[in-house]
Amino acid sequence: MHKPSHGSIDLGHFDFNQRPFLVCWETTNACDLSCVHCRASAQPDPAPDELNSDESMNLVRQVHEMGTPILIFTGGDPLKKKGLNDLIRYAKSLGLKTGAIPAVTPLLTEARIRELKQAGLDQIAFSLDAPNAADHDAFRKMPGVFSKTIEYIKLAHACGLATQINSLINVHNSRQLEEFIALVESLPIVFWEVFFLVPVGRGADLNLLSAEKFDEAFKKIYALQKRVRFVIKVTEAQHYRKYVFEQKLLERGIDPRVIDQNEITLPELLSRAEGPEGSIGLAPKGVNSGKGFLFVSSRGEVFPSGFLPIRTGSVREDSLKNIYQNAPVLRELRDSARLKGKCGICPYKDFCGGSRSRAYAMTGDYLAEEPCCSYHPVPHMVKK
Repeated sequence: MHKPSHGSIDLGHFDFNQRPFLVCWETTNACDLSCVHCRASAQPDPAPDELNSDESMNLVRQVHEMGTPILIFTGGDPLKKKGLNDLIRYAKSLGLKTGAIPAVTPLLTEARIRELKQAGLDQIAFSLDAPNAADHDAFRKMPGVFSKTIEYIKLAHACGLATQINSLINVHNSRQLEEFIALVESLPIVFWEVFFLVPVGRGADLNLLSAEKFDEAFKKIYALQKRVRFVIKVTEAQHYRKYVFEQKLLERGIDPRVIDQNEITLPELLSRAEGPEGSIGLAPKGVNSGKGFLFVSSRGEVFPSGFLPIRTGSVREDSLKNIYQNAPVLRELRDSARLKGKCGICPYKDFCGGSRSRAYAMTGDYLAEEPCCSYHPVPHMVKK
């Protein structure tokens, strides 16, 4: 058994060129839901060419050896992955922090949640995308899933398992955001991950919020973030970091239009080392596709993220570490000097950089400017 080692990692000097902060592994493409936004376009049964047991264990070991502290088991539905409990136990024996995102289907039971806890799972996440049953169940295309999700959130908490909610914010629920926030705030969670739509998979057929609507959502999320104990992470809306930074300046009476570019750093609110009771926290720097983050498919293919479907290698052909450090696409994504359009001249490009996934989905160029950002940088107004 390998000796756990990640407790000694100095996150303040975490080099995203060498290793990602988090690896998200699509353990299987199988899922019994048919959610309207599904990135994976999941199917009911596992594909025959998914990573086998030995390959799966080897992947977990490579995540550890690369020096990445967090491994998330996702899908599809990870409950459809054979040997999931053994994989969690192995990851924990190596010192990895682990999370899982099961689908709320008949496969999820109180006994199954307790098994995950006993295997050593650190955090469990449930998807919740509307403040009421009618809208959530329609979004997930399964009646009764809203009430079951609320039930299992409370049950996981009662079992002593750190509990997270994952939510998509888009046209379908933006008008209900205040009601939705009130529901999330009332639940016993340690982490709320807020996703903004990237039009890939089934999500390509959905309408996208305007840049101005992104800003309206940011305002409400920020107000919540200032008053709650649980961690809030905004995913695929990297310009939320700029919003928070500027709000902090305004609260101190500083004009954000005239700032020293060297003083632009990630606000502490967005870089928590851990959540309540030692639960999973946030990266010390701004994560983006291929920059502090890596996605591995059920077949072992490696992508900058699940929302940026450019294959950069396969763990069946190369080591995860070598792919992350040397794949040309990943190296480009980590180089903010390559960004184009207004992202290329933006003073926030190093800790924001815009959603590379959304840029690719909407323009075909992963270095193009963020399509849903309302900010228009004026270079001469920024102190050099």
